Amino acid sequence: MIIYSKYAGAANAAVGKLETPIKMVIEHESDVLTKKGGICDWLFNVEKSNRFGETIVGQSEFDVFRATMEGNGAEPDTVAETYRKFIEHIQFTKEFVITAEMMEDAAYGVAADAKRRAENFTRAYYKTMHKICECALMNGTETSAVFAKATLDLTAPDGLSLFNSKHTYGASLGTQSNFFWGDIFGTGSDTRTLSCGAFEEALGELAVKLRNMKDENGEVLGYTADTIILPGNRPMAETIAKKVCGSEGALGNGYNDINLQYGNWNIVIMPNWQTDDDRVMILSQEANKNLCGNMFFNRVPLTVSNWIDHHTGNYIWGGRCRFGVGFGTYKHILLAVDSATAVTGATAL
Repeated sequence: MIIYSKYAGAANAAVGKLETPIKMVIEHESDVLTKKGGICDWLFNVEKSNRFGETIVGQSEFDVFRATMEGNGAEPDTVAETYRKFIEHIQFTKEFVITAEMMEDAAYGVAADAKRRAENFTRAYYKTMHKICECALMNGTETSAVFAKATLDLTAPDGLSLFNSKHTYGASLGTQSNFFWGDIFGTGSDTRTLSCGAFEEALGELAVKLRNMKDENGEVLGYTADTIILPGNRPMAETIAKKVCGSEGALGNGYNDINLQYGNWNIVIMPNWQTDDDRVMILSQEANKNLCGNMFFNRVPLTVSNWIDHHTGNYIWGGRCRFGVGFGTYKHILLAVDSATAVTGATAL
């Protein structure tokens, strides 16, 4: 959604000719880019907000129904709050200028130039949305990260980083990990190089780890992982993932085995996630939605205003927006690093 308003300024014939076309271009580009989607739409729950920030509250679940003797009443059960996670909105702003000279020389292509700037202005807004989501995920082993001068809170509700081997659940029920290391792609302790078989096995093991995540009562959640997230600079790992997920038969052997991973996964590449080693995230879209995992709260959509600078005569377009990014749980996603030696803070797979 784009909100447009006009500030009062000196009348200018060239401005009058450009004002509506630029507004229309910005709105049209917004519609087109929204339909195309991106990291924010694919991996985050996008919600509207009308508050300073949003609080995600975790609760325990009802236990199973209990048998009762004839004529007796039911035993009471309660739901208790188990955690809170607050996500604060951040303001982002940007301007672009069409100079007075450009306005005066409209015959020399000012309209086309203004159109290009307006298109790029809207693209920059959506780029900000997608890149802040990428930043949050790819820095998930840290408790915070800096994006465009803003400090992002990347902690899960238990106060630990999103990916951590010591996550807690319940009041004092125990810990569980969503950060692992091991022979994921066959480049670690295994002597095979970029092995499809190694990745197929690791993928199955990681999926079970996510499925066995426990809720605040200590009960297994049972969610099915269905999304693989890979860095943008590891082409061989990307090739292996596509082969494993797209082949009906198991790869790397002559026994005509079935491939248990076939058709079960969507693959998402995060272009700005640049790593020095092979690693992979796996996510359950259902858990992400139900447990409020990756959250993007849109407080103020792109709001565009324009005015004339009386000191220079330049025509200025300004835009601002506010949104918040954070994690309402850690139980929807895992990170695994391909390594033959222990990785700090990770659990051996």
